[in-house]
Amino acid sequence: MLKNKTKKTLLSKKPKLCENLLSKTIGLMFSLKPKALIFKWEKEKILSLHMFFVFFPIDILWLNKYKKVVQLKQNLKPFQILIPKKPAQYVIELPQGTITKTKTQVNDLIEF
Repeated sequence: MLKNKTKKTLLSKKPKLCENLLSKTIGLMFSLKPKALIFKWEKEKILSLHMFFVFFPIDILWLNKYKKVVQLKQNLKPFQILIPKKPAQYVIELPQGTITKTKTQVNDLIEF
C-alpha cells in the first residue's frame, strides 16, 4: 500500500516498485491505463521524467531519502519532459487527480 502518512490518505492499494533498469525505463510507456509506480534509486539526485509513449496525464511525487515529498507535479501531459529542481531518491507516478484527491503537498511523509 502507498499512503500519505501526514494526511492519513491512501494513494494506491497496489503500487508497483520499479528498481531495475528495465522497469524504470519502461515505466508507464505503452500502458493502457494509469497505475501507481514507485521508482527507487540508490541515492538522491535530480530525476528527470519523460512522458514519451505515455498516452494519458499523470501526477508525480519526488521524495527524498526519508520519503518526504520535495516536489510534485499534477497533470503532466503525454509527450512532455520535466526536469525537477530538487534532488530525490524516489519518484512516484500516480493516476491524474490523486494529488488533489489526497491533498498531498510538499513536506508530506509518504509510506510504502
